[in-house]
Amino acid sequence: MSSQFGLLKTRRFGPFFVTQFLGAFNDNLFKNALVVLLTFQATSWTTLTPEVLTNLAAGIFILPFFLFSATAGQLADKYDKARLARLTKLLEIVIMGFALAGFVMHSLEVLLAALFLLGLQSALFGPVKYAILPQHLHENELVGGNALVESGTFVAILVGTLAGGLLAGVAQHPTWVAFAGLVVAVAGYLTSRGIPVAPAPVPDLVVGLNPLTETWRNIGFARQNRTVFLSILGISWFWLYGALFLAQFPVYSKSVLGGNETTVTLLLAIFTVGIGVGSLLCDRLSGGHVEIGLVPFGSIGLTIFGIDLAFASPDLLPVGAPLPLAGMLAMHETWRVLFDLFALGLFGGLFIVPLYALIQLRSAPDQRARIIACNNILNALFMVCGALAAAGLLGNGVSIPALFGIAALCNAAVAVYIYSLVPEFMLRFIAWLLIHSVYRLQQKGLENIPQEGPAVLVCNHVSFVDPIVIAAASRRPIRFVMDHRIHRTPVINFVFRHMHTIPIAPAREDPAMMEAAFEEVARALEDGELVAIFPEGRITNDGEVCPFRPGVQRIVGRSPVPVIPMALQGLWGSFFSRRDGPAMSDLRRAGLFKKIALSVGPAVAPEAATPEHLHDLVAGLRGDWK
Repeated sequence: MSSQFGLLKTRRFGPFFVTQFLGAFNDNLFKNALVVLLTFQATSWTTLTPEVLTNLAAGIFILPFFLFSATAGQLADKYDKARLARLTKLLEIVIMGFALAGFVMHSLEVLLAALFLLGLQSALFGPVKYAILPQHLHENELVGGNALVESGTFVAILVGTLAGGLLAGVAQHPTWVAFAGLVVAVAGYLTSRGIPVAPAPVPDLVVGLNPLTETWRNIGFARQNRTVFLSILGISWFWLYGALFLAQFPVYSKSVLGGNETTVTLLLAIFTVGIGVGSLLCDRLSGGHVEIGLVPFGSIGLTIFGIDLAFASPDLLPVGAPLPLAGMLAMHETWRVLFDLFALGLFGGLFIVPLYALIQLRSAPDQRARIIACNNILNALFMVCGALAAAGLLGNGVSIPALFGIAALCNAAVAVYIYSLVPEFMLRFIAWLLIHSVYRLQQKGLENIPQEGPAVLVCNHVSFVDPIVIAAASRRPIRFVMDHRIHRTPVINFVFRHMHTIPIAPAREDPAMMEAAFEEVARALEDGELVAIFPEGRITNDGEVCPFRPGVQRIVGRSPVPVIPMALQGLWGSFFSRRDGPAMSDLRRAGLFKKIALSVGPAVAPEAATPEHLHDLVAGLRGDWK
């Protein structure tokens, strides 16, 4: 975790982080201050009711995300993102000056126009905010950088919301709100000047101004990669889910928990801290690289603790409601609610950070900003739909706790739908669980696995779960060639099938299957994929490396690609190795958290990849851990 905080000290991340933090802070400072003023001083500004004004303000702020996100994505792909960040900060200064004029003139129209412009500025900065990270961070820093951005954003939202309400309530004149926003905007511009250059990927791009046409085109870019598009839908769903919960906090605090205004602040703070902790945990739990196996873990927690929050909510108001904060904390029911909210935030962080990093990593660099703009548009659309659905359910007599339960069940349904379409998420989750619960995996030499292009991986065969362990360690998907009998092993054959493994049989047993396997290997390598093979042809019976068969030579003879030797150590004698290995009592003593190791050696040229040479390399790598 310390490594990700080290990014804050670097010029390629620190100024950007402070810039985006101040931007999120200022948005919420002005927006919440305006909402508080319109709620408690509505009669001095307009004849509209506070309920209409607060919803009008929310709609005005989110409208620019629909209208201008597509254009913002094009601009971020066409121009230097650091320069765009500075220009949007200058625009923020102008907007705060405009808002100051609105307070001086006591003009609601000018203030709402300033709120619209602030939404425009946020929409313009959005694609820059996420598309700049892959240009300034290495792949193994991407999760840590996104974790800091997400946790920082939610903290900024919390602090900005509190500061806005405080200024609106205690300042003798509302112009202080605009002065505060102006100071923050100037600070944001000064920090933006330290952001390093982020060259435009498509400087010749012709910017289209039709929001409908460009939005549809951006969605088309996102849909080119199914995993990226479904990740965008997952992020948008999270914003719907989170916004639905957050929107109920004021009424939930008063009408369900029996608290006052400070209870609302407490709930928001606990949820925000949870998001921050979950986001920062991602880097540690993922080992510094993009681990999408955490996404199902996050969705499980979002469902479980959403349902528990529904059941933890009291049926009756406490005696003496509304209670002060001390009175609320004296009730044991409150602590269960707070724990559920913290857990919702924590698992939300585990859910959303890998998805953002995955989009950044797998989007085409020349379309990345426009794909992120598509994400921002869908985020806004989902939040609006969520708000309308919540209003409809509440209007038809559904209680707030029941609404939380319904949302949690819908979250489970959405998760099952997405993971059924992209099994990679669940496969990575299973692999992640395996090497963090049943085993403890030590890794060495993973940098020898090429980040792109075809290669053949060769490894000793120790257990039935060798492919899952290797897949968990690799940053890239791997196609495994395996004995057809292991491929059909009950229970785990589901995993192997969705890993697109290639079953093979000996020539004497099924020559047609063997030839089909070699054809499929050739196609995979031609497509630039990684293919892994266990040249021993079977799982070891004694823990030692058996002689290698000549299948690798045939593969590289047709497809001359690098061969990467690998060695597994420690799996022999574990639950998933051969039954004729150590006694069952030894297996029980091995228990959970057994330490295993994977070592990866340098690439071998195809012409040098003889069975004997590869056998010696794998045996040597295995011996490194003894």
